[in-house]
Amino acid sequence: MSPGDPPPRAVTRPEDELGPVPVEARSAGQAPIEEVARGVYLVRDTCNVYLIVTDDEVAGTRTAITIDFGAGAVLGHLSRLGIDRITDVLMTHHHRDQGQGLPLAVEHGARIHVPPVEVDLFNRVDELWLGRQLDNDYNVRQDRFSILEPVPVASTVPEYRIAEYGGVRVRPVPTPGHTIGSVTYLLDRDGKRLAFSGDLIYAPGKVWSLAATQWSYTAHEGPAMVVLSCYLLADENPDVLLPSHGRPMRDAAAALGLLGERMQYHVDSRRWYPWDLADRLRNPYVPLTEHLLLNRTSLATGYVLLSDTGEALFIDYGYDVTTGLPPGTERHARRPWLASLPALKELYGVTKITAALPTHYHDDHIAGMPLLREVEGTEIWSPSNVAPVLADPWMHDLPCQWYEPIPSDRVLPVGESFTWNEHTITVHEQPGHTLFAVAYELTVDGVTVVFTGDQQENLGLPGERHEILNYQYRNRFRLGDYVKSARLYRKIAPGLLLSGHWEPREVDAQYLDYLLFAGHDLDEMHEALLPLDELDLGSDGVLLRLTPYRSRVRDGATLTLTGTVKNPHRHPAEAMLRPVLPDGWRTSTAAIRVWLEPGEEREVTFDVVPSGGGSKRYRVTVDLTIGGLLLGQHAEALVNVLHSNGD
Repeated sequence: MSPGDPPPRAVTRPEDELGPVPVEARSAGQAPIEEVARGVYLVRDTCNVYLIVTDDEVAGTRTAITIDFGAGAVLGHLSRLGIDRITDVLMTHHHRDQGQGLPLAVEHGARIHVPPVEVDLFNRVDELWLGRQLDNDYNVRQDRFSILEPVPVASTVPEYRIAEYGGVRVRPVPTPGHTIGSVTYLLDRDGKRLAFSGDLIYAPGKVWSLAATQWSYTAHEGPAMVVLSCYLLADENPDVLLPSHGRPMRDAAAALGLLGERMQYHVDSRRWYPWDLADRLRNPYVPLTEHLLLNRTSLATGYVLLSDTGEALFIDYGYDVTTGLPPGTERHARRPWLASLPALKELYGVTKITAALPTHYHDDHIAGMPLLREVEGTEIWSPSNVAPVLADPWMHDLPCQWYEPIPSDRVLPVGESFTWNEHTITVHEQPGHTLFAVAYELTVDGVTVVFTGDQQENLGLPGERHEILNYQYRNRFRLGDYVKSARLYRKIAPGLLLSGHWEPREVDAQYLDYLLFAGHDLDEMHEALLPLDELDLGSDGVLLRLTPYRSRVRDGATLTLTGTVKNPHRHPAEAMLRPVLPDGWRTSTAAIRVWLEPGEEREVTFDVVPSGGGSKRYRVTVDLTIGGLLLGQHAEALVNVLHSNGD
């Protein structure tokens, strides 16, 4: 504080009433509480807890909210400040020094609101403690600095949008770095913008912890995110930074600028060449034609189709302005945000992002779409073979799916064209990398382009052995898929192939011939290695699948499972399916018999009734025999069983 500022308002109470004054406060000779803005109190605890008093009293009751909660010492200050209760607690991130006292907040009656990326580290943190890998552990993130027991979460905070809690209006914005899911809360009060920045910054040019920013074993994703977060938070024009550790900073721009500069040096110290993060943030898009842009910063390459109306249409939108992905695939290891949109609007005059189109369902291609819809009003237009997978990620046993259902605002028929403003786009079925994928055909600025998603890798020159067909068996790759896609490209004869991860490829006849050769070569390799002339086991060897693969059902309720079975023989055969259930469960049938023609695939259904609840991932299997082929417990489905009371 400057000499002209009024002295801080302090409340002192005996240690047996308040709890011990934190060592930090004692050593600095500071009172345990001070008013840092009108009605905003800094309470020193295991972290700085900010108590924000509601402007309006309701029915004679004076309430407040807090940013973070520490060990709960703030509860001991309420009566002296004339505050009756805390209605809401807003968490900047999941670390234990921020929230070890949250059970006291719940007992007090406060609602808990948390960053959306980290919700599982609050209401399901017991799963982290039970399942976190410890042996041969290369995951160095500080997720184990989480609270010890779950707490109920009232909501996840709406990033980029204003929300009201207990009469206080704040705007949460993503500021990853200290943790992947960290947010900063912006509060406008008395003509000043206050930024409750968590542990993004400790003091001008300094952070509370460098170790926390290390998200993976040898890389630098976290420090690079700190740099980007400093730039983006500075763009919000805060007047005061209120950190979780350290003193308020009243020259926010200078403090963030210095930290961004120093952390950039730290990032470059672990790279072979400097990484211009400011340029990536300010110039994320590369024009391919006048009306078609490539997002060079997204993990899976995204594309933007521009209209003369000022609107934009996205093709794929996953992890925007990424610095890399840390180990682990838990929800709290994945951060969607909208970091490139300010540059898109400023540099290209975009006034509306009408729709986002996925080439397929993998998270690196769709992770940002729900947030894009929530914040920008963008609709999600999905192909008819992709939309069901997005809408129900528990239906099939597939890799790389998003954590929650993503319903589509419009379903695009495969094999048909649609018009958006002055552009016409054709949706083509494109199995290969995954069964549930499409290629989009478009002529823009006189160039015919095809967006292929992840169908091929590296897009090198024929003969250089850089060209790899990007097939994955669990994605339901089938023999013949790549021949079909090669023939599709030859029919379209595009000028450009635009992939999901690699450089745009200018197309000529030689390249199209090579793709057809590669598709045939892939099939011939599998035919040589697999006993397909005797048994058609397919490329993945799966002859029975159960859907839904994952489900949630109450104890005693009926769950219907569908089995899709295929005859691998060159002759008709009877398939025998025998459900194998956990102890105490019941089924509608002990066995199912179905007659199948050669290569025929057919669906059968059966019911199961679980007994016993409160357990995750019970296994229901089916013992399968087709003709004389004994396949044993060939397929499984996973069932979470809830107690009859819903727990």
